[in-house]
Amino acid sequence: MSSPDALSLDRQVCFALTVASRGIVAAYKPVLDPLGITHPQYLVMLALWEHHTLDLSSLARLLHQEASTLSPLIKRLETQGLTKRQRSQEDERRLEITLTEAGRELRSRAEQVPVEMAKRLRMTPEELSELHASMMHLIAESRRSLEGS
Repeated sequence: MSSPDALSLDRQVCFALTVASRGIVAAYKPVLDPLGITHPQYLVMLALWEHHTLDLSSLARLLHQEASTLSPLIKRLETQGLTKRQRSQEDERRLEITLTEAGRELRSRAEQVPVEMAKRLRMTPEELSELHASMMHLIAESRRSLEGS
């Protein structure tokens, strides 16, 4: 009996993660559509609901994104009346992003998103917690491997 091919597509972690990521984002779409936001905008809103006000650099760090990638998302959220941008009074080089009243109110509607996603994924809270822990470990180890190269 021959051993499995180490280069078989279906054995690659990168392939599984790519397909899973696309699938998860697609599954979020019908859940987020009634809120009027996209998945990337949802991530920005999650960070703001947790921290209330963030400068662009801090938001980029939290979301593991480049500030230049987030700028258009934040502008769209501002156009939708969910956030506002302003220069910091302490340091005018810093752009602060805060929630508007509408942005704060959206949080109560968004509280059902995790519940609905668990149903759609047919996973128990325990399974989701285990998956999350594994993913956070993977993120940490991949970052460590980049720092070491």
